[in-house]
Amino acid sequence: MWVILGLIAIVATFINLYMYIAGKDYKLAMAMALSFTALTICADYSYLNRWVKVEDWAALSDVVPGMARAFWFLTIVSILLNIAPVLLELKNKK
Repeated sequence: MWVILGLIAIVATFINLYMYIAGKDYKLAMAMALSFTALTICADYSYLNRWVKVEDWAALSDVVPGMARAFWFLTIVSILLNIAPVLLELKNKK
């Protein structure tokens, strides 16, 4: 599930950037992209919760460290890409 939500977040981010470049209202796409980014992280934590319940410590110790770094990086990139149009609008208004 988290893969699907992540792909939707990526597509929504590109729609956000495209709509800004096209001069259209991009704020809904921005909100959707950031929301799907958050849902992706929630879905992954739910998936990891299953491993905790069955006490699959080997799987957790193998996956969690890399996943944590990946989610931090991807979340920061998502935030920066999605707020870029807002920052560019502010810069152009000055």
